Amino acid sequence: MGAIRKAGVIGAGVMGSGIAAHLANAGLDVMLLDVEAAAATAAVARQLKAGGFMDPVFAERIATGSVDDDLPKVADADWIIEAVAERLDVKQALYARIESVRKPGSVVSSNTSTIPLAALVEGLPEAFAADFLVTHFFNPPRTMPLLELVAGPATRPQVLAVIRDFGDRRLGKSIVVCRDTPGFIANRVGNFWMAAAVNEAIALGLDVEVADAAISKPFGIPKTGIFGLMDLVGIDLMAMVMRSLHGALPDTDALKQYPVEPRLLSRMVEQNRLGQKSGAGFVKLSADRKTREVIDLATWDYRPQREPESDSLDAAKGNPRALIEHEGTAGRYVAAVMEKALAYAAAVTPEIAAGPDAVDTAMRAGYGWAKGPFEIIDQLGAGWLVARLEQHGIPVPDYLGRAAAAGGFYSVEGGALVCLLPDGTRRKVATAPGIITLAAVQLASQPVQNFGAARLWDLGDDVACFEIHTKMNTFNPEVLNALMAALERVEREFRGLVIGTDGPVFSAGADIRQFLEVVESIGPTGFGPHIDHGHRVFKAVKYAPFPVVGAAAGLAFGGGCELLLHCDAIQAHGELSIGLVETSIGLVPGWGGCKEMLLRFAEGHVGAEGYARAKGPVAPALAAFGVIAPAKVSSSAFEARRFGYLRPTDGITMNRARLLADAKAKVLALADGYAPPTPVVVTLSGPSGASALCNVLETNAVAGRITAHDQVVGEALVTVLTGGSSTDPAQPTPEDDITALERAAFITLLGEAATLERVRHMLATGKPLRN
Repeated sequence: MGAIRKAGVIGAGVMGSGIAAHLANAGLDVMLLDVEAAAATAAVARQLKAGGFMDPVFAERIATGSVDDDLPKVADADWIIEAVAERLDVKQALYARIESVRKPGSVVSSNTSTIPLAALVEGLPEAFAADFLVTHFFNPPRTMPLLELVAGPATRPQVLAVIRDFGDRRLGKSIVVCRDTPGFIANRVGNFWMAAAVNEAIALGLDVEVADAAISKPFGIPKTGIFGLMDLVGIDLMAMVMRSLHGALPDTDALKQYPVEPRLLSRMVEQNRLGQKSGAGFVKLSADRKTREVIDLATWDYRPQREPESDSLDAAKGNPRALIEHEGTAGRYVAAVMEKALAYAAAVTPEIAAGPDAVDTAMRAGYGWAKGPFEIIDQLGAGWLVARLEQHGIPVPDYLGRAAAAGGFYSVEGGALVCLLPDGTRRKVATAPGIITLAAVQLASQPVQNFGAARLWDLGDDVACFEIHTKMNTFNPEVLNALMAALERVEREFRGLVIGTDGPVFSAGADIRQFLEVVESIGPTGFGPHIDHGHRVFKAVKYAPFPVVGAAAGLAFGGGCELLLHCDAIQAHGELSIGLVETSIGLVPGWGGCKEMLLRFAEGHVGAEGYARAKGPVAPALAAFGVIAPAKVSSSAFEARRFGYLRPTDGITMNRARLLADAKAKVLALADGYAPPTPVVVTLSGPSGASALCNVLETNAVAGRITAHDQVVGEALVTVLTGGSSTDPAQPTPEDDITALERAAFITLLGEAATLERVRHMLATGKPLRN
């Protein structure tokens, strides 16, 4: 079979339309069908509203229709995904129709989460079974990393290989190949944890707030906890999945100790309290919509939400083992849930997975856990957990007992992470070829240099990686010094440099708490040396005698964005959130962000067709102002390209795990014959540009779109981008003169009381102040 270029999705519900949107994100043309064409069209509109598309323009890649009228239109699809109701008869009838129209060798898959593959293909032609597999996405398909694949004995190996590679590289998924067992991996383990968490909380009459707090952060589980997760997923959907799983499992399975649907959940479904989608679940807005209310698990009535209070939480201070051992109510709750859930994972893994790494990956990628169940067991101590289970009369799975005797499920051997398999053998933890992580590099080597606030690593092939180690990877003088020293080291010993990390954040920018302390102690002008420091370091990045590539993922705000703008190239994760956000705290970009955006737009401004030549000196200033003044932040790398933060030549990596490897490849591609960029000059637009930009400001002010201080900040930005009323457009301006304008505007704005109010408010609340 060839490459996948076109797809068909049948079933335009939440999952089907979400899958179609993400296939469009990956560049495919998609035919989305439902019972009625209008339902498919409406589903695309819902995905646009819900953010299923990485760029709204991608919706144009989806055509819609009805199954009865338009099924032949999937005849040329390379991959057809069924996402209809979880009924075997409905699915098999649809498969027969698909088989009559699909082209030979095309892949057909089901997004089922409850029906075994063997049942799906039973009685269908051998040719169909050979091209069929289960592709179980998690909701929402754009952002949830897990994709579980299940192949049957008749599935052609090439089918599995092609979908596995496409899901990894083009859809950006963490691929877990599962056995054909009920619930596959993530939902088998995750639903037991959810059943235990809900039922044990109800049995104890625990506060919803306490249950969610106790079961989440101490174990690296998302802060939604259990009841927040139920509201997010949908209480009716969770009940349906639980009923299906109960029906598929033998009576000996530990899940059967919990009811299919607790009475409280049945009542909530009857009353249409289904969670976020219905406006009320375990949590809802009060009648006056000013506060949130939660269900009291003892009375089943709503009451005002309150901060979680618990002796166990206070005593444990986030330590999971201390929390489990605490005799308070929350301690007894997490013990009852986590001891059983971890034991269950160990008990079923020999049946459902090839090893503990598959289960841990599935729970991290599918449920958002920071650590999978076996990683949590190793953190707690496998021997300690065995003793706890024996103390509470819970059967100890053989696999867990074997791990306790071996010292845990994971160990490091020869600089690589290895895992203990159920049969007692060990193997390296499975990773797809071509993936580089700093975690793996750290196991195999020491840093080239440890600066304290940052580290320099050897990625191989004479490429280094600079990794920041502050909170949110913010910049302070120590980080700037480390980066300058790293540049000097790389020049002596390497061909190029990647700036990046394994973590969820590239950089949140300057440490504003630190600079507020400077300003409050010695005044705005005292911050001038710090601005100069950043300018020197970022200029050194730009003009280094070797290629520098920024590996950007998560968020890159303020100074983090400015650092990326000074790199030779950016390799961005598809979900990158990047922006020059300084105006939101009453400042302008101060480390070359204004200058670099002007240069980008002078080279060619962003339009509907990508980069096109800007016309005249005013156009770049207008374009840069339109991005910087409103502090535009991208919702994806594709939108970042439209805003101008990324050039057309910058790369986008869909799979976060592949980002560092792709950035390294870009360094090597640039290294042969590399020469640093030639310093350029910019034609600032002077009075004519200042007038045009001030007109924009005035229009926004009259319309009430900006505040009084927004206008002050905007006027300072106008001066930076145009040079102000005294600049001669006939005289090109060197880069350093623009950074001098940035510096002056930044220090002037630091002297504004309204700016300092914004900074303090941001530090206190994490939200911008509109003053």
